Amino acid sequence: MAISLTDTARDRILGYLEADPKAIGLRFGVSRSGCSGWGYKIDMAREQGPDDVVFDAGGVRIYVDAGSLPQVDGTRIDFVKQGLNEQFAFDNPNVTGGCGCGSSFTTGADPRA
Repeated sequence: MAISLTDTARDRILGYLEADPKAIGLRFGVSRSGCSGWGYKIDMAREQGPDDVVFDAGGVRIYVDAGSLPQVDGTRIDFVKQGLNEQFAFDNPNVTGGCGCGSSFTTGADPRA
């Protein structure tokens, strides 16, 4: 089990951590969203939850709640710039389908009924 970061994503997150002294790492997970079932949640972690699984990615601690882990295990997080747009991008080996607009996805771990 692992969540990894590209160098670009790690550098961006380290910048966020330096700017927010209360942050202890990155919180990464999913919530029910969109027409396909799951949407990513990404934010700064300020505390560790009782069911969090914690990964170290080059000095960045990544906190994933146990309920999200089956959908995101093995994901590589990148930070991409395209023209004036910047965003995190996810290479998730668990994705089995997605909606046409790209805002949500399904996995074999928990297909939406």
